[in-house]
Amino acid sequence: MTSVRSALSTALPPIRAAVSRMKQEMVRRELENCHLLAGIWCHGLTVRQLQALRGSLPPTAKLIVAKNTLVEKAIAGTRWEPLQPCAKGMNAWLFVHSDEIPPSLKPCRDFQRDFKLALNDFTGAVFEGRLYGPDDFQALETMPTRMESYAYFLGCLQTPAVSLLSVLESPEKGSDQAAEGAAAVATSEK
Repeated sequence: MTSVRSALSTALPPIRAAVSRMKQEMVRRELENCHLLAGIWCHGLTVRQLQALRGSLPPTAKLIVAKNTLVEKAIAGTRWEPLQPCAKGMNAWLFVHSDEIPPSLKPCRDFQRDFKLALNDFTGAVFEGRLYGPDDFQALETMPTRMESYAYFLGCLQTPAVSLLSVLESPEKGSDQAAEGAAAVATSEK
C-alpha cells in the first residue's frame, strides 16, 4: 500500500510543471504586443508597495513579479533575449504595451523617490531590440512621447512652407510699395 505522502510527491511534479508552463505562457502573452520590457529590482519591497506601484502605472503598462528562470525561458529566441543578463536577483518585470514609454517609466521613478528606495532601480530594459542598462534609462525617460514627436514633425514640415509663402508674398509687397512710390512721384510732378 502506498502512503499519502508518496502519492502526493508523485503528483506534485506534474502539477508544478503545469503551473510553470501556464505562467510562462502568461509572460509570452504579455510579450506579444509589448513595446518595452524592463526589469525592476524589487528586493525588500512589501506587497503593499508593489500594489501601490501597480496602481500608479498607466493602463498600458503591467507589472508582474515572476521568477527569473521563467522570464528567461519566455524571452529565449525572441527580440527580448538581450535582457537575459539582467534576470538576476529579485525582479519585477514591467511590460509596456504602447509606445508612450516615458509616461510608463515616470510612476516607477516617482515611487522610488517617494518611498526613498534608491537601491530599487531598473536592472535593464529592451526597447526596439536594444538593451538599456541602469545607467541608460535617462535616454528612455526623456525621449519624446508620440504627440511631442508629431508636433515636432509638423513643425519641421510647416517651417519650409511658411518660409516659402513669405518669400512669395514679399515681391508683391515690394512691387506694391514701388507702385505707390511711383504714383506719389507722378502726382508730385504734376
